[in-house]
Amino acid sequence: MPKLEQLELTKSWDHESEIMGNYIKVKSVGGDVLQILEAGCGKSWSLNLDGVEYVLTGVDTDKVALEMRKNIINDLDKAVEGDLRYVVLKNHQYDVIYSSFVLEHIKGAEQVLNNFVYWIKPAGIIIIRIPDPNSVQGFLTRITPHWLHILYYRFLLGRQNAGKAGYAPYPVHYDPVVSRKGMREFCRRNNVDILAEYGDGHIRPGKGFVVRLFIHFLKYVVHLFSFCLLSARHTNLLYILQKR
Repeated sequence: MPKLEQLELTKSWDHESEIMGNYIKVKSVGGDVLQILEAGCGKSWSLNLDGVEYVLTGVDTDKVALEMRKNIINDLDKAVEGDLRYVVLKNHQYDVIYSSFVLEHIKGAEQVLNNFVYWIKPAGIIIIRIPDPNSVQGFLTRITPHWLHILYYRFLLGRQNAGKAGYAPYPVHYDPVVSRKGMREFCRRNNVDILAEYGDGHIRPGKGFVVRLFIHFLKYVVHLFSFCLLSARHTNLLYILQKR
Protein backbone atom coordinates (compact mmCIF):
# COMPACT_ATOMS: atom_id res chain seq x y z
CA MET A 1 0.00 0.00 0.00
CA PRO A 2 1.84 3.15 -1.17
CA LYS A 3 1.90 6.07 1.24
CA LEU A 4 0.52 9.23 -0.38
CA GLU A 5 1.33 12.72 0.78
CA GLN A 6 -0.55 13.99 3.80
CA LEU A 7 -3.87 15.66 3.14
CA GLU A 8 -4.90 19.14 4.11
CA LEU A 9 -7.47 18.68 6.86
CA THR A 10 -10.80 20.40 7.39
CA LYS A 11 -11.18 21.96 10.84
CA SER A 12 -14.90 21.44 11.44
CA TRP A 13 -18.12 20.54 9.66
CA ASP A 14 -18.75 24.27 9.18
CA HIS A 15 -15.35 24.59 7.49
CA GLU A 16 -16.06 21.59 5.25
CA SER A 17 -19.52 22.91 4.39
CA GLU A 18 -18.07 26.34 3.60
CA ILE A 19 -15.54 24.81 1.19
CA MET A 20 -18.24 22.94 -0.71
CA GLY A 21 -20.62 25.89 -0.67
CA ASN A 22 -17.99 28.27 -2.02
CA TYR A 23 -17.26 26.05 -5.02
CA ILE A 24 -20.98 25.82 -5.77
CA LYS A 25 -21.48 29.57 -5.39
CA VAL A 26 -18.73 30.25 -7.93
CA LYS A 27 -20.80 28.28 -10.45
CA SER A 28 -23.76 30.60 -9.79
CA VAL A 29 -21.88 33.79 -10.72
CA GLY A 30 -23.79 35.34 -13.61
CA GLY A 31 -27.21 34.70 -12.16
CA ASP A 32 -28.04 31.41 -13.87
CA VAL A 33 -30.23 28.95 -11.98
CA LEU A 34 -28.00 25.99 -11.12
CA GLN A 35 -29.09 22.43 -11.83
CA ILE A 36 -27.89 20.36 -8.86
CA LEU A 37 -28.10 16.57 -8.60
CA GLU A 38 -27.90 14.99 -5.16
CA ALA A 39 -26.83 11.45 -5.99
CA GLY A 40 -27.99 9.23 -3.17
CA CYS A 41 -30.01 11.89 -1.41
CA GLY A 42 -31.20 10.06 1.70
CA LYS A 43 -33.28 11.97 4.24
CA SER A 44 -31.74 15.46 4.31
CA TRP A 45 -29.81 18.12 2.37
CA SER A 46 -26.87 19.33 4.43
CA LEU A 47 -25.52 22.37 2.56
CA ASN A 48 -26.50 25.99 3.09
CA LEU A 49 -26.63 27.73 -0.29
CA ASP A 50 -28.23 31.01 0.71
CA GLY A 51 -28.18 33.45 -2.18
CA VAL A 52 -27.89 30.74 -4.83
CA GLU A 53 -30.78 29.95 -7.13
CA TYR A 54 -30.91 26.27 -7.91
CA VAL A 55 -33.11 23.36 -8.86
CA LEU A 56 -32.36 20.32 -6.69
CA THR A 57 -32.92 16.83 -8.06
CA GLY A 58 -32.56 13.87 -5.70
CA VAL A 59 -31.93 10.28 -6.76
CA ASP A 60 -32.19 7.39 -4.32
CA THR A 61 -33.34 3.78 -4.20
CA ASP A 62 -35.25 4.50 -0.97
CA LYS A 63 -38.80 5.48 -1.94
CA VAL A 64 -39.70 6.40 1.66
CA ALA A 65 -36.75 8.78 1.97
CA LEU A 66 -37.64 10.42 -1.33
CA GLU A 67 -41.26 10.92 -0.25
CA MET A 68 -40.04 12.48 3.01
CA ARG A 69 -37.65 14.81 1.20
CA LYS A 70 -40.22 15.91 -1.35
CA ASN A 71 -43.40 16.12 0.74
CA ILE A 72 -42.32 16.66 4.36
CA ILE A 73 -38.91 18.32 4.36
CA ASN A 74 -39.85 19.84 1.01
CA ASP A 75 -36.32 20.57 -0.18
CA LEU A 76 -36.33 18.59 -3.44
CA ASP A 77 -37.64 20.06 -6.67
CA LYS A 78 -37.49 16.69 -8.39
CA ALA A 79 -37.34 13.19 -6.93
CA VAL A 80 -36.13 10.20 -8.95
CA GLU A 81 -36.35 6.68 -7.55
CA GLY A 82 -33.57 4.58 -9.01
CA ASP A 83 -30.18 2.92 -8.74
CA LEU A 84 -27.34 5.31 -9.60
CA ARG A 85 -25.72 2.59 -11.71
CA TYR A 86 -28.74 2.21 -14.00
CA VAL A 87 -31.02 5.24 -13.68
CA VAL A 88 -31.44 7.17 -16.93
CA LEU A 89 -30.75 10.91 -16.77
CA LYS A 90 -29.86 13.34 -19.53
CA ASN A 91 -26.21 13.84 -20.38
CA HIS A 92 -24.68 17.26 -19.67
CA GLN A 93 -27.68 18.25 -17.57
CA TYR A 94 -26.19 19.31 -14.22
CA ASP A 95 -23.93 22.12 -13.08
CA VAL A 96 -23.21 20.39 -9.77
CA ILE A 97 -23.38 16.75 -8.66
CA TYR A 98 -23.17 16.09 -4.92
CA SER A 99 -22.67 12.60 -3.50
CA SER A 100 -22.07 12.13 0.22
CA PHE A 101 -21.08 8.74 1.66
CA VAL A 102 -22.80 6.74 -1.05
CA LEU A 103 -20.11 5.22 -3.28
CA GLU A 104 -18.63 2.99 -0.58
CA HIS A 105 -21.95 1.12 -0.39
CA ILE A 106 -22.19 0.33 -4.11
CA LYS A 107 -20.82 -2.68 -5.94
CA GLY A 108 -19.85 -1.06 -9.21
CA ALA A 109 -19.02 2.40 -7.85
CA GLU A 110 -16.92 3.22 -10.91
CA GLN A 111 -20.02 2.80 -13.08
CA VAL A 112 -21.68 5.49 -10.96
CA LEU A 113 -18.71 7.81 -11.37
CA ASN A 114 -18.83 7.25 -15.13
CA ASN A 115 -22.47 8.29 -15.04
CA PHE A 116 -21.53 11.44 -13.14
CA VAL A 117 -19.11 12.35 -15.92
CA TYR A 118 -21.90 11.87 -18.49
CA TRP A 119 -24.49 13.81 -16.51
CA ILE A 120 -22.34 16.81 -15.56
CA LYS A 121 -21.97 19.77 -17.90
CA PRO A 122 -18.51 20.70 -19.21
CA ALA A 123 -16.72 22.65 -16.46
CA GLY A 124 -19.34 21.43 -13.98
CA ILE A 125 -18.21 20.30 -10.53
CA ILE A 126 -18.67 16.96 -8.80
CA ILE A 127 -18.48 16.93 -5.01
CA ILE A 128 -17.78 13.55 -3.44
CA ARG A 129 -17.49 12.56 0.20
CA ILE A 130 -16.30 9.03 0.95
CA PRO A 131 -14.54 7.20 3.79
CA ASP A 132 -10.83 6.63 3.27
CA PRO A 133 -10.31 2.84 3.24
CA ASN A 134 -6.66 3.47 4.15
CA SER A 135 -7.48 5.38 7.29
CA VAL A 136 -7.47 3.38 10.51
CA GLN A 137 -11.25 3.45 10.77
CA GLY A 138 -11.70 2.65 7.09
CA PHE A 139 -9.32 -0.31 7.37
CA LEU A 140 -11.10 -1.69 10.44
CA THR A 141 -14.46 -1.28 8.69
CA ARG A 142 -13.17 -3.25 5.69
CA ILE A 143 -11.87 -6.21 7.67
CA THR A 144 -14.66 -6.59 10.23
CA PRO A 145 -18.20 -8.01 9.76
CA HIS A 146 -21.25 -5.78 9.45
CA TRP A 147 -22.77 -6.97 12.74
CA LEU A 148 -19.73 -5.57 14.53
CA HIS A 149 -20.29 -2.20 12.84
CA ILE A 150 -23.83 -2.19 14.27
CA LEU A 151 -22.52 -2.89 17.79
CA TYR A 152 -19.96 -0.10 17.39
CA TYR A 153 -22.67 2.38 16.41
CA ARG A 154 -24.99 1.30 19.23
CA PHE A 155 -22.61 0.98 22.17
CA LEU A 156 -19.69 3.28 21.38
CA LEU A 157 -21.46 5.97 19.35
CA GLY A 158 -24.71 5.72 21.32
CA ARG A 159 -27.03 5.33 18.31
CA GLN A 160 -29.71 2.96 19.57
CA ASN A 161 -31.47 2.64 16.19
CA ALA A 162 -28.29 1.55 14.42
CA GLY A 163 -28.91 -1.34 12.06
CA LYS A 164 -32.66 -0.87 11.89
CA ALA A 165 -34.35 -0.17 8.56
CA GLY A 166 -33.44 3.29 7.37
CA TYR A 167 -30.59 3.78 9.86
CA ALA A 168 -26.81 3.53 9.50
CA PRO A 169 -24.54 1.66 9.38
CA TYR A 170 -25.13 0.20 5.94
CA PRO A 171 -23.08 -2.63 4.40
CA VAL A 172 -19.91 -1.42 2.68
CA HIS A 173 -18.05 -2.74 -0.36
CA TYR A 174 -15.19 -0.33 -1.01
CA ASP A 175 -14.66 -0.86 -4.71
CA PRO A 176 -11.06 0.04 -5.70
CA VAL A 177 -12.15 3.44 -7.05
CA VAL A 178 -13.32 4.40 -3.54
CA SER A 179 -9.86 5.39 -2.35
CA ARG A 180 -7.33 8.16 -2.87
CA LYS A 181 -5.41 6.13 -5.44
CA GLY A 182 -8.60 4.97 -7.15
CA MET A 183 -10.05 8.48 -7.39
CA ARG A 184 -6.84 9.86 -8.86
CA GLU A 185 -6.62 7.11 -11.47
CA PHE A 186 -10.28 7.55 -12.40
CA CYS A 187 -9.88 11.30 -12.86
CA ARG A 188 -6.75 10.85 -14.95
CA ARG A 189 -8.51 8.42 -17.30
CA ASN A 190 -11.67 10.50 -17.67
CA ASN A 191 -10.43 14.07 -18.20
CA VAL A 192 -11.52 15.18 -14.77
CA ASP A 193 -9.47 17.61 -12.69
CA ILE A 194 -9.15 17.36 -8.92
CA LEU A 195 -9.68 20.92 -7.71
CA ALA A 196 -9.42 20.01 -4.04
CA GLU A 197 -8.76 16.95 -1.87
CA TYR A 198 -9.27 17.08 1.90
CA GLY A 199 -9.37 14.79 4.88
CA ASP A 200 -11.64 15.46 7.83
CA GLY A 201 -9.47 16.40 10.77
CA HIS A 202 -12.29 17.18 13.14
CA ILE A 203 -14.16 13.91 13.70
CA ARG A 204 -13.93 12.65 17.31
CA PRO A 205 -16.21 9.58 17.44
CA GLY A 206 -17.62 8.13 20.63
CA LYS A 207 -20.24 8.87 23.27
CA GLY A 208 -18.61 10.36 26.35
CA PHE A 209 -15.04 11.38 27.14
CA VAL A 210 -13.81 7.92 28.16
CA VAL A 211 -15.15 6.27 25.00
CA ARG A 212 -13.70 9.01 22.77
CA LEU A 213 -10.33 8.63 24.50
CA PHE A 214 -10.42 4.84 24.03
CA ILE A 215 -11.24 5.13 20.31
CA HIS A 216 -8.53 7.77 19.86
CA PHE A 217 -5.98 5.52 21.60
CA LEU A 218 -7.01 2.48 19.54
CA LYS A 219 -6.66 4.43 16.29
CA TYR A 220 -3.10 5.43 17.10
CA VAL A 221 -2.14 1.91 18.14
CA VAL A 222 -3.37 0.54 14.79
CA HIS A 223 -1.67 3.46 13.01
CA LEU A 224 1.67 2.55 14.61
CA PHE A 225 1.29 -1.19 13.94
CA SER A 226 0.64 -0.39 10.26
CA PHE A 227 4.07 1.28 10.13
CA CYS A 228 2.16 4.58 9.86
CA LEU A 229 0.62 3.61 6.51
CA LEU A 230 -2.94 3.81 7.88
CA SER A 231 -3.91 7.36 8.72
CA ALA A 232 -5.11 8.27 12.20
CA ARG A 233 -5.33 11.98 11.31
CA HIS A 234 -8.51 11.65 9.30
CA THR A 235 -11.26 9.16 8.48
CA ASN A 236 -13.12 10.59 5.48
CA LEU A 237 -12.23 12.24 2.18
CA LEU A 238 -13.70 15.23 0.40
CA TYR A 239 -13.16 15.71 -3.35
CA ILE A 240 -14.04 18.67 -5.51
CA LEU A 241 -13.77 17.53 -9.14
CA GLN A 242 -14.28 19.41 -12.38
CA LYS A 243 -15.01 17.99 -15.80
CA ARG A 244 -12.83 19.45 -18.54
